[in-house]
Amino acid sequence: MTTNAIAHYINGQPAAGDSGRTQDVFNPATGQVSGRVALASRGDVDTAVAAAKAAFPAWADTPPIRRARVLFKFLELLNAHKDELARAITKEHGKVFTDAQGEVARGIDIVEFACGVPQLLKGDYTEQVSSGIDNWTMRQPLGVVAGITPFNFPAMVPMWMFPLAIATGNTFILKPSPLDPSASLLIADLLKQAGLPDGVFNVVQGDKESVEALMVHPDVQALSFVGSTPIANLIYETGARHGKRVQALGGAKNHMVVMPDADLDKAVDALIGAAYGSAGERCMAISVAVLVGDVADTLVPRLAERARALKVKNGMELDAEMGPIVTAQAHQRITGYIDKGVAEGAELVVDGRDFDAATTGEGCAEGFWMGGTLFDHVTPEMTIYKEEIFGPVLACVRVPDVATAIQLINDHEFGNGVSCFTESGSVAREFGRRIQVGMVGINVPIPVPMAWHGFGGWKRSLFGDTHAYGEEGVRFYTKQKSIMQRWSDSINAGAEFAMPTHK
Repeated sequence: MTTNAIAHYINGQPAAGDSGRTQDVFNPATGQVSGRVALASRGDVDTAVAAAKAAFPAWADTPPIRRARVLFKFLELLNAHKDELARAITKEHGKVFTDAQGEVARGIDIVEFACGVPQLLKGDYTEQVSSGIDNWTMRQPLGVVAGITPFNFPAMVPMWMFPLAIATGNTFILKPSPLDPSASLLIADLLKQAGLPDGVFNVVQGDKESVEALMVHPDVQALSFVGSTPIANLIYETGARHGKRVQALGGAKNHMVVMPDADLDKAVDALIGAAYGSAGERCMAISVAVLVGDVADTLVPRLAERARALKVKNGMELDAEMGPIVTAQAHQRITGYIDKGVAEGAELVVDGRDFDAATTGEGCAEGFWMGGTLFDHVTPEMTIYKEEIFGPVLACVRVPDVATAIQLINDHEFGNGVSCFTESGSVAREFGRRIQVGMVGINVPIPVPMAWHGFGGWKRSLFGDTHAYGEEGVRFYTKQKSIMQRWSDSINAGAEFAMPTHK
């Protein structure tokens, strides 16, 4: 079998790099190596940053409307090639093709938003703030900025970052996950076809070495990151120490509260899709069902039936509901969490470790397969409740009332996303007001905001002051400048030694 060489993309061209280091890329459905990705050295990062720095002055001086026209062309090309991009995601990540299509579509939403950058960059103006003085503000780009993105959304998460970064006049370096790197090169090629000048968008493939180089590079002005909380915390602290603007989105433990008055058919559908979609490898996956009152006695058997019936198979099969785990190492980690849940006393209702890989499709027997796992009677002291598993494991916690549910969620260290299923307007209103979580769904299991609202959690799910994309993204990738102006014929004679005031 031919092994595809996956390179960097620097200054408008593929680049092999000088490190000589590579890492295997797998097709998780077959367990076979499909490619070998280059791993950048610090020298490769320096080369990419230099290319981005050289391209910055001309790109920053390009009128926003002309930058938007490049993005409009990119948008057109994305729509034409979206299934090609989705297939690349499925082959390296493992998520089902229809889910990969949805990922690309949500990324396209943000490109559409970024196309409105001339309006988004409008400043404020006040005439005659003082005698003969006018004052206005403008937003200007930062320079070279970088995005460090995870394996679970190799197209969408980069599109949370680079469309707004380049639309606002910055140049961009993407460091994608080495587990599924091909999407980044497809994106780079489409941007070049759209007319983006060389050096404005660069891809540095790599691992820890490239991340460390970006964190401390003096010419990188800002870092945007999505990944685990320990790494988000490290990037935030290191970047800030080196004078960078940092937006670091970390881990999650998303709860879904089901009230006794909820539509249980819809609640079951929501939990099954949100817990097991993309094999639970989503930062917005529901991993804890908080079942209020006696609703658990009805809901858990129905969840078990649906979990056992999941269509787990090669993601390229259009009837697949869940694909494989991304790597053998991730499979081993998730299995360890299931083992620990049993050891700590949770009731294992459905065991995904027992999954029969022979049902997944031709050529897939060696893939990284696991079925959906369901626990009941989970308590807050258990490891499977406290820690982010990032796999197809749903933990059910029983509570007596909504106040206990709210307190349970607010006590957790993560505050990324949460959902409440209820038919009560008063419960919904109180839940939305009291919950200490950044993104809240009422009868919506995965409340990912649309492109013009912005994405971000609270507590240890976000390090930094701004959320991703939306107007928050515009603020992150720009700095405000205030200009006060008057002309000589309005200047009073003589020096002024007192603090200026409005006259």
